[in-house]
Amino acid sequence: MINMFDPLEIRKHFPIFERFQRDGIVYLDNAATTQKPSEVINAIVNYYENSNSNVHRGVYRIGEEATDLYNRSRENIARFIGGTPEGTIFVRNATEALNLAASSLTRMLGGEGEVLVTRMEHHSNIVPWQIASSVSGIRLRMMESHTDRPLKWEDIEKDITGKTKIVSVTHVSNLLGTINDLREVGKNLHDLGIIFIVDAAQSVPHMPVNVNDLECDLLAFSGHKMLAPSGIGVLYGKPELLDRMPPYMGGGEMIKEVFEDHFTAADIPEKFEAGTPNIEGAIGLSAAVDFLKNLGMDNVRNHEKDLISYTLRREQEMNMPSLISYGPRDPEVRGGIYAFNIRKKDGGDRPFGNEVHPHDISHLADRIEGVELRSGHHCAMPQTVSLGVYATARASFYIYNTRDDVDHLFDVIGKIERRMIK
Repeated sequence: MINMFDPLEIRKHFPIFERFQRDGIVYLDNAATTQKPSEVINAIVNYYENSNSNVHRGVYRIGEEATDLYNRSRENIARFIGGTPEGTIFVRNATEALNLAASSLTRMLGGEGEVLVTRMEHHSNIVPWQIASSVSGIRLRMMESHTDRPLKWEDIEKDITGKTKIVSVTHVSNLLGTINDLREVGKNLHDLGIIFIVDAAQSVPHMPVNVNDLECDLLAFSGHKMLAPSGIGVLYGKPELLDRMPPYMGGGEMIKEVFEDHFTAADIPEKFEAGTPNIEGAIGLSAAVDFLKNLGMDNVRNHEKDLISYTLRREQEMNMPSLISYGPRDPEVRGGIYAFNIRKKDGGDRPFGNEVHPHDISHLADRIEGVELRSGHHCAMPQTVSLGVYATARASFYIYNTRDDVDHLFDVIGKIERRMIK
């Protein structure tokens, strides 16, 4: 039990921090994946050591135990986002969730109409729609987005036409950290008869998220970004919509009956869960949800707000003209993500080629100070290109990060600048 929100106390629950302390590692790549607490690891080990069995059809003792653990995990995760168990579909990650949505919805709609996404989307909310467009005939259109403020209903409204069938947007940008203002979007889209999808991979782990408040039809998130193991995620959907959507994959578990020339699908959520599921992943995700609930999601959000506020203040104090960062400057509308570049003094404002390469920044940050960053386009190439760069370095924070970690980040930025800028 964690009685107060103290990152140093929280770290005691994470076995990997023993190595981080020993090796001088400052882990700042949480938007890519998070570390795992003992509570999650132990839940998975307990399942394998005591109740390992397939779920649903085994009427023997450990089969019933495994099924009960799996079902209770679904119920717990559904409550965490304000949803219902029947609307909570287990998938591998947010990417699979959005692929499921794109494939199934475009078949349901008969390939007619348009899908709107924004320029700030992760590739997982662009490429599945491109694939669906190529095979179904539905048209994909990309809305402009801002780099210094959240997306609002007014930004979406101007791109909607009579052909718009689906709007799919990210809740929080994994490049800019922008927290998009979706409060009015769901209601207004429903009034127009348009399906609303939210990519919540960077919001569900970091702040209170309730599917009813968002009024979304579908919502996707990944377990590994919120303390759970890899290979487990969720597509949440309104049951009445999921009932209408055709299955995404065929095989065991997702059927009621199979005949020589046709089949009948199972009820939701099993309708979308073909084959043996990631049982231990669901159990691990449920344990991660319990860990986060114990901390309080308001506290998680406030902690990250403090870290990004401190980050932006430290950047200003550095007074380093070669350092450029991206995203809103207001911590109220920004998550714990800090993407940046270091520009060469003779580069001017010329895009594509006047920066210290982000891969060099990431490599040197690790070698010099043990600061572990992400580098690249972060699976957000349209947004990256719109910034006039080919890539960025990115620090991203979570519950176990501290202001000292931010200080290490800027210490190493200063050292890299002195080493690389001539």
